[in-house]
Amino acid sequence: MEEKNKYDYGIKSTLAQCWAISGPWLLHIDLGIQVITSTIVIGTVENNAFKDKNEFLTITSEEASWFGSLQYLFTPLGNVFSSLLLDRFGHKKCMILTNIPCLVAQIILYYAKNVEMLYASSILMALSIGLLKAPSLGYTGEVCEPKLRGTLTSTMTIFYYMGTIILTMMHSITKQWRLTMIVATMFPIMTIIILLTTPESPMWLLANGKPLKAQQNLRRLRGKVSHEKCENEFQEMIKYSVPAKSDEPNDKNDTNALKQLFEPEVLRPFRLMMIYFFYRNLFSLLTLLPYLVSIFNKFGAPVNVEWTISFSMSLCIVGSVMATFLIRTLGKRFLTLLSLSVCSVCYIIIGVIGVNWTNAEPLKSWIVLILFFINNLISSAGLTPITWTLLTEIFPAKSKNIACNISTALFFVITFCMTKYYPDYSHLVEFYNKPKIKPYKKFQRISNRI
Repeated sequence: MEEKNKYDYGIKSTLAQCWAISGPWLLHIDLGIQVITSTIVIGTVENNAFKDKNEFLTITSEEASWFGSLQYLFTPLGNVFSSLLLDRFGHKKCMILTNIPCLVAQIILYYAKNVEMLYASSILMALSIGLLKAPSLGYTGEVCEPKLRGTLTSTMTIFYYMGTIILTMMHSITKQWRLTMIVATMFPIMTIIILLTTPESPMWLLANGKPLKAQQNLRRLRGKVSHEKCENEFQEMIKYSVPAKSDEPNDKNDTNALKQLFEPEVLRPFRLMMIYFFYRNLFSLLTLLPYLVSIFNKFGAPVNVEWTISFSMSLCIVGSVMATFLIRTLGKRFLTLLSLSVCSVCYIIIGVIGVNWTNAEPLKSWIVLILFFINNLISSAGLTPITWTLLTEIFPAKSKNIACNISTALFFVITFCMTKYYPDYSHLVEFYNKPKIKPYKKFQRISNRI
Protein backbone atom coordinates (compact mmCIF):
# COMPACT_ATOMS: atom_id res chain seq x y z
CA MET A 1 0.00 0.00 0.00
CA GLU A 2 2.87 2.36 0.72
CA GLU A 3 4.20 1.91 -2.80
CA LYS A 4 0.82 2.78 -4.28
CA ASN A 5 0.35 5.93 -2.21
CA LYS A 6 3.84 7.44 -2.17
CA TYR A 7 3.04 9.67 -5.20
CA ASP A 8 0.58 12.45 -4.42
CA TYR A 9 -0.13 14.41 -7.59
CA GLY A 10 -3.75 15.37 -6.97
CA ILE A 11 -6.87 15.51 -9.09
CA LYS A 12 -5.14 17.16 -12.07
CA SER A 13 -2.97 14.09 -12.45
CA THR A 14 -6.01 11.78 -12.41
CA LEU A 15 -7.75 13.87 -15.08
CA ALA A 16 -4.60 13.93 -17.21
CA GLN A 17 -4.34 10.14 -17.05
CA CYS A 18 -8.01 9.75 -17.93
CA TRP A 19 -7.47 12.00 -20.93
CA ALA A 20 -4.42 9.96 -21.97
CA ILE A 21 -6.30 6.66 -21.90
CA SER A 22 -9.38 8.07 -23.65
CA GLY A 23 -7.82 6.63 -26.81
CA PRO A 24 -7.71 3.07 -25.39
CA TRP A 25 -11.25 3.60 -24.08
CA LEU A 26 -12.48 4.44 -27.59
CA LEU A 27 -10.52 1.50 -28.98
CA HIS A 28 -12.45 -0.79 -26.66
CA ILE A 29 -15.71 0.72 -27.91
CA ASP A 30 -14.50 -0.23 -31.41
CA LEU A 31 -13.67 -3.70 -30.04
CA GLY A 32 -17.18 -4.15 -28.67
CA ILE A 33 -18.67 -3.04 -31.99
CA GLN A 34 -16.54 -5.54 -33.92
CA VAL A 35 -17.31 -8.43 -31.58
CA ILE A 36 -21.09 -7.88 -31.56
CA THR A 37 -21.18 -7.43 -35.35
CA SER A 38 -21.48 -11.18 -35.92
CA THR A 39 -24.54 -11.30 -33.63
CA ILE A 40 -26.32 -8.65 -35.70
CA VAL A 41 -25.37 -10.07 -39.09
CA ILE A 42 -25.96 -13.75 -38.26
CA GLY A 43 -29.22 -12.98 -36.49
CA THR A 44 -30.44 -11.24 -39.63
CA VAL A 45 -29.09 -13.18 -42.62
CA GLU A 46 -28.82 -16.76 -41.31
CA ASN A 47 -31.52 -18.49 -43.35
CA ASN A 48 -33.06 -14.99 -43.62
CA ALA A 49 -34.16 -15.25 -39.98
CA PHE A 50 -36.26 -12.07 -40.01
CA LYS A 51 -37.80 -12.83 -43.44
CA ASP A 52 -36.68 -9.46 -44.77
CA LYS A 53 -37.76 -9.22 -48.42
CA ASN A 54 -35.25 -6.43 -49.09
CA GLU A 55 -32.27 -8.52 -47.92
CA PHE A 56 -30.81 -10.60 -50.74
CA LEU A 57 -27.93 -12.12 -48.74
CA THR A 58 -28.55 -15.36 -46.83
CA ILE A 59 -26.13 -17.80 -45.19
CA THR A 60 -26.42 -21.32 -43.82
CA SER A 61 -25.78 -22.34 -40.20
CA GLU A 62 -22.37 -23.74 -41.15
CA GLU A 63 -21.40 -20.50 -42.90
CA ALA A 64 -22.66 -18.56 -39.89
CA SER A 65 -20.41 -20.52 -37.53
CA TRP A 66 -17.40 -19.73 -39.72
CA PHE A 67 -18.29 -16.06 -39.98
CA GLY A 68 -18.78 -15.82 -36.22
CA SER A 69 -15.50 -17.55 -35.36
CA LEU A 70 -13.07 -16.39 -38.06
CA GLN A 71 -12.50 -13.10 -36.25
CA TYR A 72 -10.93 -15.12 -33.44
CA LEU A 73 -8.95 -17.52 -35.63
CA PHE A 74 -7.04 -14.74 -37.39
CA THR A 75 -6.67 -12.53 -34.33
CA PRO A 76 -3.31 -14.17 -33.39
CA LEU A 77 -1.98 -12.96 -36.74
CA GLY A 78 -2.79 -9.45 -35.60
CA ASN A 79 -0.96 -10.21 -32.36
CA VAL A 80 2.12 -11.21 -34.38
CA PHE A 81 2.01 -7.93 -36.30
CA SER A 82 1.52 -6.10 -33.01
CA SER A 83 4.58 -7.72 -31.43
CA LEU A 84 6.67 -6.82 -34.50
CA LEU A 85 5.47 -3.23 -34.60
CA LEU A 86 5.12 -2.38 -30.91
CA ASP A 87 8.76 -2.07 -29.91
CA ARG A 88 9.63 -0.27 -33.15
CA PHE A 89 6.80 2.25 -33.46
CA GLY A 90 5.43 2.51 -29.92
CA HIS A 91 1.99 2.15 -28.39
CA LYS A 92 0.45 5.31 -29.84
CA LYS A 93 1.17 4.61 -33.52
CA CYS A 94 0.11 0.97 -33.14
CA MET A 95 -3.20 2.04 -31.61
CA ILE A 96 -3.80 4.41 -34.55
CA LEU A 97 -2.98 1.64 -37.03
CA THR A 98 -5.54 -0.65 -35.34
CA ASN A 99 -8.42 1.45 -36.67
CA ILE A 100 -7.58 1.00 -40.37
CA PRO A 101 -8.63 -2.69 -40.82
CA CYS A 102 -11.66 -2.03 -38.61
CA LEU A 103 -12.80 0.81 -40.86
CA VAL A 104 -12.25 -1.21 -44.05
CA ALA A 105 -14.14 -4.22 -42.60
CA GLN A 106 -17.21 -2.11 -41.83
CA ILE A 107 -17.25 -0.68 -45.36
CA ILE A 108 -16.97 -4.21 -46.84
CA LEU A 109 -19.91 -5.35 -44.72
CA TYR A 110 -22.03 -2.50 -46.03
CA TYR A 111 -21.39 -3.62 -49.63
CA ALA A 112 -21.38 -7.39 -48.90
CA LYS A 113 -22.97 -9.40 -51.72
CA ASN A 114 -21.85 -12.92 -50.79
CA VAL A 115 -20.51 -14.96 -47.91
CA GLU A 116 -16.92 -14.51 -49.11
CA MET A 117 -17.18 -10.78 -48.44
CA LEU A 118 -18.49 -11.57 -44.96
CA TYR A 119 -15.48 -13.80 -44.37
CA ALA A 120 -13.11 -11.06 -45.60
CA SER A 121 -14.63 -8.52 -43.22
CA SER A 122 -14.40 -11.00 -40.34
CA ILE A 123 -10.68 -11.58 -41.05
CA LEU A 124 -10.01 -7.84 -41.17
CA MET A 125 -11.81 -7.37 -37.86
CA ALA A 126 -9.67 -10.18 -36.47
CA LEU A 127 -6.50 -8.33 -37.49
CA SER A 128 -7.83 -5.16 -35.87
CA ILE A 129 -8.66 -6.98 -32.63
CA GLY A 130 -5.25 -8.64 -32.61
CA LEU A 131 -3.49 -5.32 -33.10
CA LEU A 132 -5.55 -3.67 -30.38
CA LYS A 133 -5.05 -5.52 -27.12
CA ALA A 134 -1.30 -5.40 -26.47
CA PRO A 135 -0.68 -1.70 -27.25
CA SER A 136 -3.84 -0.45 -25.52
CA LEU A 137 -3.37 -2.48 -22.34
CA GLY A 138 0.38 -1.95 -22.32
CA TYR A 139 -0.09 1.79 -22.77
CA THR A 140 -2.63 1.97 -19.95
CA GLY A 141 -0.38 0.00 -17.61
CA GLU A 142 2.59 2.26 -18.34
CA VAL A 143 1.01 5.74 -18.18
CA CYS A 144 -1.11 5.26 -15.05
CA GLU A 145 -0.02 5.64 -11.44
CA PRO A 146 0.11 2.38 -9.45
CA LYS A 147 -2.83 3.43 -7.27
CA LEU A 148 -5.03 4.07 -10.34
CA ARG A 149 -3.74 1.38 -12.69
CA GLY A 150 -6.04 -1.46 -11.60
CA THR A 151 -9.16 0.70 -11.56
CA LEU A 152 -8.53 2.46 -14.87
CA THR A 153 -7.56 -0.79 -16.61
CA SER A 154 -10.72 -2.50 -15.40
CA THR A 155 -12.80 0.33 -16.92
CA MET A 156 -11.69 -0.89 -20.35
CA THR A 157 -14.32 -3.60 -20.05
CA ILE A 158 -17.02 -0.96 -19.47
CA PHE A 159 -16.21 0.69 -22.78
CA TYR A 160 -16.07 -2.68 -24.52
CA TYR A 161 -19.64 -3.41 -23.42
CA MET A 162 -20.66 0.14 -24.32
CA GLY A 163 -19.59 -0.66 -27.88
CA THR A 164 -21.78 -3.77 -27.96
CA ILE A 165 -24.78 -1.81 -26.65
CA ILE A 166 -24.26 1.06 -29.08
CA LEU A 167 -24.28 -1.23 -32.13
CA THR A 168 -27.18 -3.37 -30.87
CA MET A 169 -29.32 -0.31 -30.12
CA MET A 170 -28.48 1.27 -33.47
CA HIS A 171 -29.66 -1.91 -35.17
CA SER A 172 -32.80 -2.01 -33.02
CA ILE A 173 -33.62 1.50 -34.23
CA THR A 174 -32.58 1.29 -37.90
CA LYS A 175 -33.72 -2.33 -38.45
CA GLN A 176 -31.13 -2.45 -41.27
CA TRP A 177 -27.82 -4.10 -40.50
CA ARG A 178 -26.06 -2.54 -43.51
CA LEU A 179 -27.02 0.98 -42.42
CA THR A 180 -25.90 0.14 -38.90
CA MET A 181 -22.47 -0.90 -40.17
CA ILE A 182 -21.87 2.26 -42.18
CA VAL A 183 -22.93 4.51 -39.28
CA ALA A 184 -20.51 2.65 -37.01
CA THR A 185 -17.56 3.82 -39.13
CA MET A 186 -17.62 7.11 -37.23
CA PHE A 187 -16.09 5.42 -34.16
CA PRO A 188 -12.70 4.37 -35.63
CA ILE A 189 -12.44 7.81 -37.27
CA MET A 190 -13.11 9.51 -33.93
CA THR A 191 -10.59 7.22 -32.22
CA ILE A 192 -7.82 8.19 -34.62
CA ILE A 193 -8.47 11.89 -33.99
CA ILE A 194 -8.34 11.44 -30.19
CA LEU A 195 -5.18 9.33 -30.29
CA LEU A 196 -3.35 12.03 -32.25
CA THR A 197 -3.70 14.32 -29.20
CA THR A 198 -2.37 11.91 -26.54
CA PRO A 199 1.30 11.50 -25.46
CA GLU A 200 3.43 8.43 -26.08
CA SER A 201 4.26 6.16 -23.13
CA PRO A 202 7.29 7.43 -21.11
CA MET A 203 8.36 3.83 -20.55
CA TRP A 204 8.60 3.17 -24.30
CA LEU A 205 10.49 6.42 -24.83
CA LEU A 206 12.99 5.47 -22.13
CA ALA A 207 13.49 2.02 -23.62
CA ASN A 208 14.23 3.66 -26.98
CA GLY A 209 16.78 6.16 -25.67
CA LYS A 210 14.61 9.30 -25.42
CA PRO A 211 14.82 10.28 -21.71
CA LEU A 212 14.07 14.00 -22.20
CA LYS A 213 10.89 13.33 -24.16
CA ALA A 214 9.96 10.63 -21.63
CA GLN A 215 10.24 13.04 -18.71
CA GLN A 216 8.29 15.68 -20.58
CA ASN A 217 5.47 13.21 -21.28
CA LEU A 218 5.49 12.01 -17.66
CA ARG A 219 4.99 15.57 -16.47
CA ARG A 220 2.02 15.94 -18.85
CA LEU A 221 0.56 12.67 -17.61
CA ARG A 222 0.84 13.86 -14.00
CA GLY A 223 -1.02 17.12 -14.57
CA LYS A 224 1.91 19.25 -15.81
CA VAL A 225 3.69 19.08 -12.44
CA SER A 226 7.17 20.40 -11.82
CA HIS A 227 10.33 18.50 -12.73
CA GLU A 228 11.15 17.93 -9.06
CA LYS A 229 7.75 16.51 -8.14
CA CYS A 230 7.88 13.64 -10.62
CA GLU A 231 11.65 13.03 -10.38
CA ASN A 232 11.36 10.06 -7.98
CA GLU A 233 8.83 8.27 -10.19
CA PHE A 234 10.93 9.02 -13.26
CA GLN A 235 14.03 7.49 -11.66
CA GLU A 236 12.03 4.36 -10.79
CA MET A 237 10.87 4.16 -14.41
CA ILE A 238 14.50 4.25 -15.52
CA LYS A 239 15.37 1.37 -13.18
CA TYR A 240 12.33 -0.59 -14.37
CA SER A 241 12.76 -0.06 -18.12
CA VAL A 242 16.55 -0.21 -18.42
CA PRO A 243 18.10 -3.53 -17.23
CA ALA A 244 21.04 -3.30 -14.89
CA LYS A 245 24.47 -3.80 -16.44
CA SER A 246 26.54 -6.80 -15.47
CA ASP A 247 30.15 -7.83 -16.07
CA GLU A 248 29.16 -11.48 -16.31
CA PRO A 249 29.05 -12.52 -19.98
CA ASN A 250 26.32 -15.11 -19.39
CA ASP A 251 24.05 -12.88 -17.35
CA LYS A 252 20.32 -13.54 -17.79
CA ASN A 253 19.84 -10.00 -19.02
CA ASP A 254 21.70 -10.99 -22.18
CA THR A 255 19.33 -13.82 -23.05
CA ASN A 256 17.11 -13.27 -26.04
CA ALA A 257 13.36 -12.78 -25.89
CA LEU A 258 12.49 -16.40 -26.70
CA LYS A 259 14.69 -17.79 -23.92
CA GLN A 260 13.12 -15.37 -21.46
CA LEU A 261 9.72 -16.95 -22.13
CA PHE A 262 10.90 -20.25 -20.58
CA GLU A 263 12.12 -18.70 -17.37
CA PRO A 264 10.07 -19.58 -14.24
CA GLU A 265 9.01 -15.98 -13.59
CA VAL A 266 7.32 -16.00 -17.03
CA LEU A 267 6.00 -19.59 -17.15
CA ARG A 268 4.18 -19.40 -13.80
CA PRO A 269 2.05 -16.35 -14.68
CA PHE A 270 1.59 -17.75 -18.21
CA ARG A 271 -0.03 -20.93 -16.86
CA LEU A 272 -2.24 -18.87 -14.58
CA MET A 273 -3.39 -16.72 -17.50
CA MET A 274 -4.39 -19.80 -19.53
CA ILE A 275 -6.62 -20.95 -16.66
CA TYR A 276 -8.19 -17.51 -16.43
CA PHE A 277 -8.78 -17.40 -20.19
CA PHE A 278 -10.61 -20.74 -20.23
CA TYR A 279 -13.01 -19.91 -17.41
CA ARG A 280 -13.45 -16.36 -18.64
CA ASN A 281 -14.68 -17.74 -21.99
CA LEU A 282 -16.78 -20.42 -20.33
CA PHE A 283 -18.83 -18.01 -18.23
CA SER A 284 -18.81 -14.83 -20.30
CA LEU A 285 -20.92 -14.10 -23.35
CA LEU A 286 -17.99 -13.93 -25.76
CA THR A 287 -18.19 -17.43 -27.27
CA LEU A 288 -22.00 -17.29 -27.34
CA LEU A 289 -22.31 -13.86 -28.98
CA PRO A 290 -22.81 -15.04 -32.58
CA TYR A 291 -25.66 -17.31 -31.43
CA LEU A 292 -27.43 -15.05 -28.90
CA VAL A 293 -30.48 -14.60 -31.12
CA SER A 294 -31.08 -18.36 -31.33
CA ILE A 295 -30.21 -18.85 -27.62
CA PHE A 296 -32.81 -16.32 -26.47
CA ASN A 297 -35.35 -17.88 -28.81
CA LYS A 298 -34.65 -21.28 -27.22
CA PHE A 299 -35.20 -19.84 -23.75
CA GLY A 300 -38.71 -19.06 -24.97
CA ALA A 301 -39.36 -15.98 -22.83
CA PRO A 302 -41.83 -13.52 -24.44
CA VAL A 303 -39.27 -10.75 -25.01
CA ASN A 304 -37.88 -8.75 -27.90
CA VAL A 305 -34.58 -10.46 -28.75
CA GLU A 306 -32.71 -7.33 -29.87
CA TRP A 307 -33.55 -5.33 -26.75
CA THR A 308 -32.83 -8.38 -24.62
CA ILE A 309 -29.31 -8.49 -26.05
CA SER A 310 -28.92 -4.78 -25.26
CA PHE A 311 -30.14 -5.42 -21.71
CA SER A 312 -27.64 -8.28 -21.32
CA MET A 313 -24.81 -5.96 -22.32
CA SER A 314 -26.15 -3.28 -19.96
CA LEU A 315 -25.87 -5.77 -17.11
CA CYS A 316 -22.29 -6.41 -18.16
CA ILE A 317 -21.59 -2.68 -17.88
CA VAL A 318 -23.10 -2.65 -14.38
CA GLY A 319 -20.85 -5.57 -13.49
CA SER A 320 -17.82 -3.78 -14.90
CA VAL A 321 -18.60 -0.67 -12.82
CA MET A 322 -18.93 -2.90 -9.77
CA ALA A 323 -15.55 -4.42 -10.61
CA THR A 324 -13.77 -1.05 -10.38
CA PHE A 325 -14.72 -0.95 -6.67
CA LEU A 326 -14.75 -4.67 -5.85
CA ILE A 327 -11.22 -5.30 -7.13
CA ARG A 328 -9.81 -2.77 -4.68
CA THR A 329 -11.96 -3.81 -1.71
CA LEU A 330 -12.19 -7.61 -2.07
CA GLY A 331 -9.00 -8.31 -3.98
CA LYS A 332 -8.55 -10.26 -7.21
CA ARG A 333 -8.26 -13.72 -5.62
CA PHE A 334 -11.47 -13.58 -3.57
CA LEU A 335 -13.44 -11.92 -6.38
CA THR A 336 -12.26 -14.61 -8.82
CA LEU A 337 -13.38 -17.45 -6.56
CA LEU A 338 -16.70 -15.73 -5.82
CA SER A 339 -17.56 -15.16 -9.49
CA LEU A 340 -16.53 -18.71 -10.41
CA SER A 341 -18.81 -20.14 -7.72
CA VAL A 342 -21.87 -18.03 -8.55
CA CYS A 343 -21.56 -18.55 -12.33
CA SER A 344 -21.14 -22.31 -11.89
CA VAL A 345 -24.28 -22.48 -9.75
CA CYS A 346 -26.26 -20.47 -12.33
CA TYR A 347 -25.23 -22.78 -15.18
CA ILE A 348 -25.99 -25.91 -13.16
CA ILE A 349 -29.47 -24.65 -12.19
CA ILE A 350 -30.23 -23.68 -15.81
CA GLY A 351 -29.29 -27.20 -16.91
CA VAL A 352 -31.31 -28.88 -14.14
CA ILE A 353 -34.40 -26.78 -14.88
CA GLY A 354 -34.12 -27.38 -18.61
CA VAL A 355 -33.84 -31.15 -18.18
CA ASN A 356 -36.39 -31.78 -15.43
CA TRP A 357 -38.94 -28.96 -15.52
CA THR A 358 -41.27 -29.74 -18.42
CA ASN A 359 -44.38 -27.86 -17.24
CA ALA A 360 -45.13 -24.17 -16.62
CA GLU A 361 -43.23 -23.11 -19.72
CA PRO A 362 -43.62 -19.28 -19.29
CA LEU A 363 -42.38 -19.41 -15.69
CA LYS A 364 -39.55 -21.77 -16.61
CA SER A 365 -38.45 -19.51 -19.46
CA TRP A 366 -38.32 -16.44 -17.22
CA ILE A 367 -36.35 -18.23 -14.50
CA VAL A 368 -33.80 -19.54 -16.99
CA LEU A 369 -33.46 -16.08 -18.57
CA ILE A 370 -33.00 -14.40 -15.17
CA LEU A 371 -30.31 -16.93 -14.19
CA PHE A 372 -28.57 -16.22 -17.49
CA PHE A 373 -28.65 -12.50 -16.70
CA ILE A 374 -27.21 -13.13 -13.22
CA ASN A 375 -24.36 -15.11 -14.76
CA ASN A 376 -23.63 -12.22 -17.14
CA LEU A 377 -23.61 -9.70 -14.30
CA ILE A 378 -21.32 -11.70 -12.01
CA SER A 379 -18.84 -12.77 -14.72
CA SER A 380 -18.50 -9.17 -15.92
CA ALA A 381 -17.90 -8.05 -12.32
CA GLY A 382 -15.23 -10.67 -11.66
CA LEU A 383 -13.56 -12.92 -14.21
CA THR A 384 -13.66 -10.65 -17.27
CA PRO A 385 -12.02 -7.46 -15.86
CA ILE A 386 -9.65 -9.38 -13.59
CA THR A 387 -8.32 -11.39 -16.53
CA TRP A 388 -7.16 -8.33 -18.47
CA THR A 389 -6.00 -6.48 -15.36
CA LEU A 390 -3.77 -9.42 -14.47
CA LEU A 391 -2.37 -9.52 -17.99
CA THR A 392 -1.01 -5.97 -17.61
CA GLU A 393 0.58 -6.64 -14.22
CA ILE A 394 1.66 -10.26 -13.99
CA PHE A 395 4.63 -10.50 -16.40
CA PRO A 396 8.13 -9.11 -15.73
CA ALA A 397 9.15 -5.96 -17.62
CA LYS A 398 11.86 -7.58 -19.74
CA SER A 399 9.37 -9.93 -21.43
CA LYS A 400 6.06 -8.10 -20.93
CA ASN A 401 5.37 -7.17 -24.56
CA ILE A 402 6.04 -10.57 -26.10
CA ALA A 403 4.43 -12.47 -23.19
CA CYS A 404 1.28 -10.34 -23.39
CA ASN A 405 1.08 -10.85 -27.16
CA ILE A 406 1.51 -14.62 -26.96
CA SER A 407 -0.99 -14.90 -24.12
CA THR A 408 -3.54 -12.80 -25.99
CA ALA A 409 -3.00 -14.87 -29.16
CA LEU A 410 -3.69 -18.11 -27.29
CA PHE A 411 -6.76 -16.54 -25.71
CA PHE A 412 -8.22 -15.97 -29.16
CA VAL A 413 -7.30 -19.47 -30.34
CA ILE A 414 -9.24 -20.85 -27.35
CA THR A 415 -12.11 -18.48 -28.17
CA PHE A 416 -12.18 -19.60 -31.83
CA CYS A 417 -12.44 -23.27 -30.88
CA MET A 418 -15.21 -22.65 -28.33
CA THR A 419 -17.16 -20.40 -30.75
CA LYS A 420 -16.78 -22.44 -33.94
CA TYR A 421 -17.77 -25.74 -32.37
CA TYR A 422 -20.50 -24.50 -30.04
CA PRO A 423 -23.26 -25.39 -32.59
CA ASP A 424 -21.80 -28.89 -33.03
CA TYR A 425 -21.59 -29.39 -29.28
CA SER A 426 -25.12 -28.06 -28.85
CA HIS A 427 -26.44 -30.49 -31.49
CA LEU A 428 -24.53 -33.36 -29.90
CA VAL A 429 -25.89 -33.01 -26.36
CA GLU A 430 -28.91 -30.81 -27.05
CA PHE A 431 -29.34 -27.34 -25.57
CA TYR A 432 -30.05 -28.48 -22.00
CA ASN A 433 -27.81 -31.54 -22.25
CA LYS A 434 -30.77 -33.85 -22.77
CA PRO A 435 -31.24 -35.55 -26.18
CA LYS A 436 -34.88 -35.74 -27.20
CA ILE A 437 -34.38 -39.29 -28.50
CA LYS A 438 -31.70 -41.51 -27.05
CA PRO A 439 -29.37 -42.97 -29.70
CA TYR A 440 -30.36 -46.62 -29.12
CA LYS A 441 -34.08 -45.76 -29.26
CA LYS A 442 -33.57 -43.80 -32.46
CA PHE A 443 -31.77 -46.79 -33.99
CA GLN A 444 -34.56 -49.12 -32.81
CA ARG A 445 -37.20 -46.96 -34.49
CA ILE A 446 -35.30 -46.97 -37.76
CA SER A 447 -34.90 -50.77 -37.55
CA ASN A 448 -38.65 -51.23 -36.94
CA ARG A 449 -39.42 -49.13 -40.03
CA ILE A 450 -37.09 -51.30 -42.12
